[in-house]
Amino acid sequence: MSAIVVRSISLFPIKSLDPVVVESARVLASGALEHDREFALFDEHGKVINGKRVPAIHRVRAVFDLDNSVVTLNESKAFHLIHDHAQLEDWLSSALERRVSMQRNTVTGFPDDLEASGPTIVGSATIHEVGSWFGITQPDEIKRRFRANIELETEKPFWEDRLFDEPETTVRFEIGAVTVLGVNPCARCAVPSRNPWTGSVTPEFQSIFAVKRAESLPPWATPSRFDHYYRLAVNTRIPASEAGKIIRTGDLFRNW
Repeated sequence: MSAIVVRSISLFPIKSLDPVVVESARVLASGALEHDREFALFDEHGKVINGKRVPAIHRVRAVFDLDNSVVTLNESKAFHLIHDHAQLEDWLSSALERRVSMQRNTVTGFPDDLEASGPTIVGSATIHEVGSWFGITQPDEIKRRFRANIELETEKPFWEDRLFDEPETTVRFEIGAVTVLGVNPCARCAVPSRNPWTGSVTPEFQSIFAVKRAESLPPWATPSRFDHYYRLAVNTRIPASEAGKIIRTGDLFRNW
């Protein structure tokens, strides 16, 4: 088997909006990647605004310039993420037709899984396989549906299922110089069922996915971790000892 390396790294500076693809990412003391889910949107009741609850967010396009802390929305309006905070909230409130506030957390970000707040990992062969189930030929569409941080260059679908084991255990591995702990297969929500640019729903996505995933479960996966089969990619933790280290595209994966 060919060496497993990092093919791409995606960060989501504003949770639920578009990713930015980077060549490298720094590990924070919390185990999160710097700038990933650094900002999150909340409604007037303090609830997170995401694609699961607010499908209209799929129609907001975001292009990030992280070096200058700037986001451009729908190719028309650029905002500084810090200095234009109020104007950015107003623009999003108008676009989403509800009052939006934006909060920032530079320590942990706003992860979906507080117990496994490291980067999510998926294999390139998995992306192609899942796309084939739905006639989706563009890998970028599948990547945007499932929103993983790190894509590994793999030859076999669901190769990454070896990166978790029985409950209450972790699988230790290295990506470049960074030690990572694989925790569990990521349970999915409604977001992957929708076109990431339009929000239109793929009929029976979840049920088709679950049947295909069960049929395709590889022998190296731990069956007990699948209370249901609507799971894809691996949730991780990164120990505090790794803070400040960098994960880069091309970094080699190594088992312990």
